[in-house]
Amino acid sequence: MVYFLLERTAPLPLDEAWRRLTDWPRHGEVVPLTRVRVVTPAPTGEGTVFVARSGVGPLAFEDPMEVTVWRPPAGETPGLCRLEKRGRVVTGWAEIEVRPGPGGRSRVVWREELDVRPLPGLFDPLAAGASRQVFGRAVNRLLRQP
Repeated sequence: MVYFLLERTAPLPLDEAWRRLTDWPRHGEVVPLTRVRVVTPAPTGEGTVFVARSGVGPLAFEDPMEVTVWRPPAGETPGLCRLEKRGRVVTGWAEIEVRPGPGGRSRVVWREELDVRPLPGLFDPLAAGASRQVFGRAVNRLLRQP
């Protein structure tokens, strides 16, 4: 099992940071070799399902996720989104929290625990480092690009 935590501060109001981080198709634009399609009708809320397809050709796999907690930020109240990963290859969960930060900025906390089924536990430290790097860059890009 792999666990990682990312924290970022962005010069954005809470609702804008939330919008950028929970626009699921945009994740496919910032994560290499990944496409994301939302399976359920808009708007996003508890029960929303989307699928990230990562990889190339026969090495690609699908990572279906369901939103199980959906609490957008309201005023100064933090927002929280929890995703359950329910794929054949990747299982686990992710939480995206957006809270007030210093100087009117947004503070983002991204927690994720995942299990990559074909990999033995021996590779967990490598998978954690790679995940932290890939998702860290993705979060940075999502927060920078409108």
